[in-house]
Amino acid sequence: MKKLLLSLLLSFFSIYSFAQSGPDEDQLGTWYMYFYNKSFKNSQFGIQGDLQLRLWSPVSDLEQLLLRSGFTYTPENANILFTMGYANITTGAYGESDATVLENRIYQEALFPTKVGRVFLFTHRFRYEQRWVETQDLRTRFRYNLFLNVPLNGSALEKGVVYLALYNEIFINGQRDIGDGRSVELFDRNRLYLGGGYGLLSNLRVQGGWMLQTTDNWSKGQLQFSLHHKF
Repeated sequence: MKKLLLSLLLSFFSIYSFAQSGPDEDQLGTWYMYFYNKSFKNSQFGIQGDLQLRLWSPVSDLEQLLLRSGFTYTPENANILFTMGYANITTGAYGESDATVLENRIYQEALFPTKVGRVFLFTHRFRYEQRWVETQDLRTRFRYNLFLNVPLNGSALEKGVVYLALYNEIFINGQRDIGDGRSVELFDRNRLYLGGGYGLLSNLRVQGGWMLQTTDNWSKGQLQFSLHHKF
């Protein structure tokens, strides 16, 4: 009986300790983001990218610093945008620890915008990533994001237009073996977002909303604030 009680206690503390190792799911995190896009004059080529500061809490505790940029190509007479680029990511541990993990990433993506009716602006984004994460073997990941923007006082995301913004993105791991006998699940995470935006200028939008990010180990709400700049 004593051995059984001891075993149950050890199991309890093990589970409790594992739960405490993840982020506080009741604490709201924040993401601050800047997206840019430029098409070269008289060319089918351009650049696009984003800078993101992600925090585990509203004002502190680094979750991630992400710097990403790529070259774009738009085929003639085709409503599709291809991108190939590079990203540098610094991921911080939750809580008081200052430990970070560095990652270098190459990615390829295809963006398909479509319009349904007068105001339903859909965009499909398919992204394939090759990831070099510190202390891990080469990893790959597949991502699919479905965006929906709905202008409320116009038919496009223009100056002075207020719009609803929704998206859902799912992440699927490629290689599950990450080295040294470690592995990851096939499902990596899912991000569900609800928000709204406003066209400050013809080429600049501001947007804010709430995102629920769900992984195998935790699920956490996070506020997002972003600028979308086309120049």
